[in-house]
Amino acid sequence: MAAVLPLHGVIRPYAWGSRTALAGLQGRSAPSDAPEAELWLGAHPGDPSTVTGPDGPVSLATLIGDDPKGQLGAEVAEEFGDRLPYLMKVLAAEAPLSLQAHPDADYAKQAYAAQEADPTAPRNYTDAYHKPEMLVALTPFDALCGFRAPDVSAAVLEGLRIHRLAPVIAALRAGPPGLREAVRALLTWPAEDRGALIEDVVAAAPAVEEYARSYILATDLAGRHPGDPGVLVALLLNQVRLAPGEAIWMPAGNLHAYLSGTGIEIMAASDNVLRGGLTPKRVDVDELLRVLRFEVLDDPIVPATQVAPGVLTWRVPVREFALYRMDLTPAEPPMRLPGEGPRIVLGISGDVFVAEAVDGTPVEVTPGTAAYVPAETGPATVAGVGEVFVAAVAS
Repeated sequence: MAAVLPLHGVIRPYAWGSRTALAGLQGRSAPSDAPEAELWLGAHPGDPSTVTGPDGPVSLATLIGDDPKGQLGAEVAEEFGDRLPYLMKVLAAEAPLSLQAHPDADYAKQAYAAQEADPTAPRNYTDAYHKPEMLVALTPFDALCGFRAPDVSAAVLEGLRIHRLAPVIAALRAGPPGLREAVRALLTWPAEDRGALIEDVVAAAPAVEEYARSYILATDLAGRHPGDPGVLVALLLNQVRLAPGEAIWMPAGNLHAYLSGTGIEIMAASDNVLRGGLTPKRVDVDELLRVLRFEVLDDPIVPATQVAPGVLTWRVPVREFALYRMDLTPAEPPMRLPGEGPRIVLGISGDVFVAEAVDGTPVEVTPGTAAYVPAETGPATVAGVGEVFVAAVAS
């Protein structure tokens, strides 16, 4: 089936999602009745997209499974088997997500195998793959990403003047080697004192002017998650506000949390998440500490690189995916679609058409809709006016 095909994603209704962001992107006239958190575009078994071909709708996962070499290309199929190695999402956060991190590839494979061999083991892993991910903001986007300098975190906690935090502050004053001890101390804080500790944080925060942004964050998180020590762990992380078009990169072991905003997320196709707080879901502190990388991340923002007129990418060290943004103007002739192997084209604005480079039938892509380009289709073009994002396998 060498053609460009319309692709239909699946919306996931997590409680932290927005009722308006995805509805607005897709041009629906009214907000949704329930929160809409993520639009999934890919072949992940949790919610594979559907493509429309000559014989009607078919799951993208089924299409790839029936012809991995044709759909993925021989090289990608040899490396990744019969699975699309990336998952593209539109993420719409109305409220903060959990503190979380993801394992690296070797650890995910070993941990999943050990879990499956022991029915009594905690069920931390859904598959045997890693999940590095990147997010590019579509709107102003607030996030926590990676550990900031420990001396800054120590000063923030010290400013609260809560004496029983002294051991955590002392660990942070020791520099990066003390990060593990500080995080463990907070996540294993005695359950009987957690509520009072977070109440003390809220009581102290409004009176402190220095590091006001951090204290405002703590107060907001405490209101949503009373008694959760993740409120304090959040203060150890870089607090980032992305402008539209800016990106952050979350490699394995990076502790992070999305707070609010809409963005394009691209990741390796896995659903392995280890949580560290700010959630009613299960937190396995010991397992999280095994996968976390206790390294200072000085600058979480990934710069964009222009690869052709009107085409940007964000370079990250991963094989599973690459992401491009294309800005098409009326004066432009059809532009070659960037990337390699199987590609997904998502409309953000305007009205564009994706087609095979030679004698192809165009597929219209409007905001919130998408097209799928199999590897066997070969070169493809994009024409029209508007903005699209293209997911591909990194070359």
